[in-house]
Amino acid sequence: MGRRSKANRNRIDGWLVLDKPVGITSNDALTRLKKIFHPEKVGHAGTLDPLASGLLPVAFGEATKTVSFAMDGRKVYRFTARWGEATETDDTEGEVVETCEIRPTAADIAAILPEFRGTISQVPPKYSAIKVDGARAYDLARGGETVELAARDIEVHRLDLVECPDADHAIFEAECGKGTYVRALARDMARRLGTCAHVAGLRRLVVGPFDEADMIPLETLEELGQCAPGGGLTGAHADFVLPVATALDDIPALAVSRQDAARLRRGQGVLLRGRDAPASTGLVSVTTHGELVAIGEVERGELLPRRVFNLAEDTSAATIVERTTDVDYR
Repeated sequence: MGRRSKANRNRIDGWLVLDKPVGITSNDALTRLKKIFHPEKVGHAGTLDPLASGLLPVAFGEATKTVSFAMDGRKVYRFTARWGEATETDDTEGEVVETCEIRPTAADIAAILPEFRGTISQVPPKYSAIKVDGARAYDLARGGETVELAARDIEVHRLDLVECPDADHAIFEAECGKGTYVRALARDMARRLGTCAHVAGLRRLVVGPFDEADMIPLETLEELGQCAPGGGLTGAHADFVLPVATALDDIPALAVSRQDAARLRRGQGVLLRGRDAPASTGLVSVTTHGELVAIGEVERGELLPRRVFNLAEDTSAATIVERTTDVDYR
């Protein structure tokens, strides 16, 4: 079957914050969302493994231009470490490769947590998406090759012990930066405690500006039924789509005139003078009369467009109108 006709796709610009269930990949979730929304363009910010659940930000249309801002933001995970068993993959998917009788107490765990906060060095799991000579590490590992990954610095802003429901398990909550592997955190804490472990459960609670309050279960969206192809969204579906600018909450905002906005949309720079001149340089979110225009960069008193948005007039919320496009995110 060929691609769906452009006329049968819906113009959607905005973010949907999905509560991904356990047992499916992030791409599986995206495929199911396509069947519901029939979007022209869609992608996700930050892959979740099939064994993980929780927050998966999904970008429709022009929001795909802001994916990097969501992915680079802080992330919060709640995870369960299963003491006494190490697996090949550092989670429940892999075979057990080591066992240990030692079970740390809550006091033992609390004592070593400060060592895993702040800037720390971490060796990613060999079953990870990191590329080694052009190939994914997990593909090499599954093919029987020896995978050696270099340690790298990561940021763990917060790591707390939530509870120890029994001797074999401990539940943690971690707030961390880009590139952190929770499976490796559990692995390394266990080693420090003189035992071994794997992650038995993982749920993502926050990605950048998106948190639990924004999440919508996939089954809830499927129960609402499909949107008519080419006919726009129903009111119920539209209520779940957040504005494109939501992902840009962490960068400064700069308002410009309609004339300057037109220049930016043509790819031209704008000189900033007087009250329009920002005190700092760097990336800014550019608006005109409340409408998102571009992601710009201020350099030596000039505002240069880096990403220009083609949004409908009403951008106070995600706006849905019919449009055709030559781009298809799959």
